[in-house]
Amino acid sequence: MALVLAWTGMASAEPPSEAPHRPALGSAPISPGAPITLTDAVSKALSRNPTYETAVLEIRRVEAVRREVQASWMPTLTGNGVYTRLDSARIEGGAVVLPRDSLNGNLLLTVPILVPRQWANASEAKDNLEAQRASTQEIRRQIALATGHAYLGVYAQKLVIEVDERAAETAKKHYDYAHKRFAGGVGTSLDEVRAAQEVASDTALVQQAYSSLASAEEALGTIVGVDGPLDTSEDPALGDTPTLAAGLDDASHRSDVIAAERHRRAAEHVKSHDYTDFLPFLSGVAEGFLQTPGTPTVPSSGYQLELILTLPLYDGGLRYGQAREREALAEEARVGQDAQLRQARSDVRAAFEALRRADDSLKSSRDAARLARQALDLANLAYTAGATSDLEVIDAERAARDAETQAELAADAARQARLNLLSATNHFP
Repeated sequence: MALVLAWTGMASAEPPSEAPHRPALGSAPISPGAPITLTDAVSKALSRNPTYETAVLEIRRVEAVRREVQASWMPTLTGNGVYTRLDSARIEGGAVVLPRDSLNGNLLLTVPILVPRQWANASEAKDNLEAQRASTQEIRRQIALATGHAYLGVYAQKLVIEVDERAAETAKKHYDYAHKRFAGGVGTSLDEVRAAQEVASDTALVQQAYSSLASAEEALGTIVGVDGPLDTSEDPALGDTPTLAAGLDDASHRSDVIAAERHRRAAEHVKSHDYTDFLPFLSGVAEGFLQTPGTPTVPSSGYQLELILTLPLYDGGLRYGQAREREALAEEARVGQDAQLRQARSDVRAAFEALRRADDSLKSSRDAARLARQALDLANLAYTAGATSDLEVIDAERAARDAETQAELAADAARQARLNLLSATNHFP
């Protein structure tokens, strides 16, 4: 104890030292992000995001497939032309039965008259198109939700930076006071060094927070579909949340539930067309031709008409296997729809509980931040009056910084939970 007191007295008697180097506040480089509102961010993401663009292109592909299938029961018209040159004419009994040069042309019109399987395929293709459109709407919801989370992440990180900068500024003021005390022969070098260390630690946190902000802004720009960072330009107002009963009812209209229902209907529709595999199909064929020169068996011009009836009799069990496969797929789609509806309602209940807990946590965190700030003020007063040491002030500064940071993180968690609830209840976007 005597040695400690002696060392403290010697430190107090030392001449004032130069202030340690302190990094400039807010000196971390940051990529300037263009400001954008939450509404504009979601709108642009839905028009530029590559995942959504791919889903829209997939709709176009399915539309093209539907057109291809529809063409299978439409009339077809083809033309053929054949020029033939033999080594010599074929002569029999002094008469030319096959000339050396001949030209043949024909037009072939095929008209499907009764084609149940092709009609069924076209109807099924239409169902697939509707199911793909519903799936695209679910992709749209997911992209909007991801955009909202990214936007809220940028907004929260800016608030964390404010906390860190405020803590660094508080630490600087404490350092200035400790330095003045030491320079005046009242304080100790230990107090000054401790205060300078806290300034350096808080400044490092500021730099790290700016780095995190830059990453968050880049992530927002990427999901929106722009080449560069994006910054928030407003306090994101997410709107009111529905009641639990209304939310559970709205969940049945969510895009993922509708997509599952469309896929079930499409699978059941395919299954209902099993009988068409056993039906005959009828087509008509009309052919007109020109032959130059004409022959005894083929005149110079003419036409022929045909009706072709095809009756499938035996195919090795292929149709029965296809019927069982369609039945299994229809059952899978039904099970999938039921599971998706249960999952949607579970999401709503979980989102309500998460929001309630997040709001309670936010209230407690803000109370803790307020009390920590009061404790810091009291510690500064006691230190100024000489009733406490520098350690209590530094501990109070760190506790206040941590409490305020936790309060902002709790606020972000509450906003994120509200966004999840709105999405789960089909109220966002």
